[in-house]
Amino acid sequence: MAPNTAYLVCATPRSGSTLLCELLRETGVAGTPLEHFETLRHSGLPRQPREYFDGVEDQGVLDLLPPLREPWPEEPDPRTWWEGILEAGSTPNGVWGGKLMWGHTEDFVGRATPLTGREDLKGVLDTLLGEVRFVHVTRPDSVAQAVSLWKAVQTEEWRDGNGVGAGAQPEYSFAGLDHLRRQLDRQDDAWREWFAEEGIDPLRVDYDELDAKPRSAARSVLEVIGVEADIPEPPLKRQGDERSERWAERYRAEAAERA
Repeated sequence: MAPNTAYLVCATPRSGSTLLCELLRETGVAGTPLEHFETLRHSGLPRQPREYFDGVEDQGVLDLLPPLREPWPEEPDPRTWWEGILEAGSTPNGVWGGKLMWGHTEDFVGRATPLTGREDLKGVLDTLLGEVRFVHVTRPDSVAQAVSLWKAVQTEEWRDGNGVGAGAQPEYSFAGLDHLRRQLDRQDDAWREWFAEEGIDPLRVDYDELDAKPRSAARSVLEVIGVEADIPEPPLKRQGDERSERWAERYRAEAAERA
């Protein structure tokens, strides 16, 4: 059975979506918009650092990344899988929230097709969730976004101080950053193209606006889904620092030289 109200935060990694979703989650009335679809079928794990670099043969890049962990794939019954996600994403008032990265859409559709009989993302979402409100979180400065992601895949520190490799010192790599920047641009473009093809006008949340006024951004989502709540103080600290800025400047300078 579809929830009373459903919304999906559509994003790319390091776009600010986690901050937005944590603010919404902490209201207690806006669903629980976690990455319910991040566990991949082939591994039973979220995407690992080296999986961001499929097809890359540059050993200088690969040597900076943690080794792949052993997979433990599991394929639960589709209905059991979906019922678990429906429960995990819902608050008692009947609101369901989720977050979906473009890089997870193919895996999600493949997993949901046996349950829905649909092989397209919009058809799957319509069947499982009914009328969905869409929020598109985007970061115009994809160089800064790539820097953030490049640091995270090296240290596996996705939030402040909680990483497997927290405390490790990441290294600069033009090739690593360039690969991620191009990947992030393609994925954000893919969301925009999909919205246009499906005639969807999502709520746009810009990273810079979210960074400057996170509670205002969260309030705009609450307005879209039709609930009222107090917005808490941001629970996460910004991870960008002087090193991030230096790397971004260095990358831009090197990219200009290679153009």
